[in-house]
Amino acid sequence: MLADVLLKLASNGKTCFSFGEILATTDSSVVALKSALRRLANKGDIAMPYRGFYVIIPPAFRAIGCLPAEQFIPELMSYLGHNYYAGLLSAAEYYGATHHHPQTFQVVVNSPRRAIKCGRVRADFIVRKRAEVVPVQERNTPSGILKLSTPEATAFDLVGYAKICGGLDNVATVLTGLAGKLNPVKLMQVADISPITWAQRLGYILDLINESNVGQPLAEYIEKRSPVRSPLLTSAPIRGAKMNRRWRIFVNAELEPEF
Repeated sequence: MLADVLLKLASNGKTCFSFGEILATTDSSVVALKSALRRLANKGDIAMPYRGFYVIIPPAFRAIGCLPAEQFIPELMSYLGHNYYAGLLSAAEYYGATHHHPQTFQVVVNSPRRAIKCGRVRADFIVRKRAEVVPVQERNTPSGILKLSTPEATAFDLVGYAKICGGLDNVATVLTGLAGKLNPVKLMQVADISPITWAQRLGYILDLINESNVGQPLAEYIEKRSPVRSPLLTSAPIRGAKMNRRWRIFVNAELEPEF
């Protein structure tokens, strides 16, 4: 029976499987197997976050109707053959830098993908050019190994994608919790693979939250590169805004981070 097959998978620590994988282990027809999987899904034993890809739901997670995203995203990305890393607020949470649990699990990829909704779990995919060269760390989860951006790469991504991270006020707040984990040398390595405007905004915010020492190498980088002056907030006008010479930033917004 299919339930026995899934029980064996779960007992071996496997929480995800593909339709093709199960089909190869049973004598069922495609139609019969789909019907059996549908019945198990209706009972809440499994869920399908992506077509042809299933997760086994233990009792502890029946209420949310799926596994937590960090427990199936690594296997799903492997199944799809995509490079990825958990980033932005999701990575910041792993480093203890967020004040609130993010409403969605943020995954960075190098090509567009639709968001995934599975029960009460949602994973959003953010496109970053050359995501495969962004430095990552590995973290163990109950069902495998998750790749997430390093603290330095997370800091750059937060600034670069501020709009989907609750705005620059929230980004500045998160950076107050992340700054202590930032290595100035590693920040420079990420600057070399990121838009220079991200370095300008990140440096300005580090100054704002009293972390100028962390940002000093970035300031030297900006001085050497001498980029065009950029607005702190891209959606606001720069007319009348003061220019911060250290970062070549038009300060067209007043940030209010929570310390």
